[in-house]
Amino acid sequence: MKYVITGGAGHISTPLTEKLLSEGHHVTVIGRSAEKLQPLVNKGAKAAVGFVEDAAFVAMAFAGADAVYAMIPPSFAADNFRHYQNTVARNYVDAIVSNSIKNVVVLSSIGAHMGNGAGPVDGLADFEDLLKKHNSINAKFLRPSYFMYNLFNMIPLVKGMNIVGSNFGGTDDKLVLVHTNDIAAAAAEELLALKFTGFSVRYIAGDEKTGAEIAIALSEAIGKPGIPWVVFSDEQSLEGMKQAGVKESMAEAYTTMGRAIREGKMQEDYWKNRPVLGKIKLDDFVKEFAAAFKA
Repeated sequence: MKYVITGGAGHISTPLTEKLLSEGHHVTVIGRSAEKLQPLVNKGAKAAVGFVEDAAFVAMAFAGADAVYAMIPPSFAADNFRHYQNTVARNYVDAIVSNSIKNVVVLSSIGAHMGNGAGPVDGLADFEDLLKKHNSINAKFLRPSYFMYNLFNMIPLVKGMNIVGSNFGGTDDKLVLVHTNDIAAAAAEELLALKFTGFSVRYIAGDEKTGAEIAIALSEAIGKPGIPWVVFSDEQSLEGMKQAGVKESMAEAYTTMGRAIREGKMQEDYWKNRPVLGKIKLDDFVKEFAAAFKA
C-alpha cells in the first residue's frame, strides 16, 4: 500500500509513519522542512517538501496514494485561521478527488460536531463537511480530545505564578485528555485496516480528569504539591495569550474554545459516544511534564 501522511515530523505523524513503515508499506511524508523529515527518510519514508497552502504541490504529493492521513498543520502566523484551514482543506479534497483516492483518515477534533463556537476547531468541522460532499470518498474522522502536551503551556504559569489554569476547569466536570501516541495508534489502526466506508467518526481519549485533579498530578510530579488550578475570565485568558505574543485572532479563537469547554458544549457529543479509553493516562504523561519543567 502507498500512504501519504501530512503533518511533517509532528507528534502524531512521526509515530504513525514509523508504524506504517514497520508494516512494510510505502509512505510519503509531507512537510515544510527537509531537515526535519530526514530522520523519517532515513527509516524508509519519501519526503515531499512544500506547503499545503499550495494546491499544485498537494495534488502532486497525493498522486498514486491508496490512502491519505490528512491533518491541517497549525499556522500561528495566519491572520484568519479559519480561512487558512479552509484553504488547506480545499487543497486536500481537490487533490484527493483529482487523484481518485478513495480512503482518507482526517485529524479532526472533539467539538467538531458544533460547527461554530469551538474556536480553532470550527475549521475542522468545515473540513469534515467539505469531504461529505463527495460520495466517492471513504472518510474516517478522528476526533481526539484535549492534547496532554498542551499542558506544557502551563509551565510558564507554574514558574511565574505558582498556579495552573485556564478559562475552564473550575467545576467537577471532567476535561477529556489524550496523548498524541494514542492518536497515532488509532490512525495507524484505521489506515492499516481500511475497513471504514462512507463517513464515520471515532473519538479518541486516554483519561478524564477535573482541573483540580490535573493540578494535583502536575504539581506532585514536579515536587511542588498544592499548586491550584485557577479559572481565568475570558478577558484574562485573551489578554494573557496576547501578552505572550499570540496573535489576537488566534487568542480569540482559543478563548472561544475554552469557553466551549467550560460550558460543556465541546465535550457534549463525546459523552454521547464515549470510546474505550486509550493506554496513556495523565499519570504517565506527568513524567514528560516533569522532564520538560526541569529542562
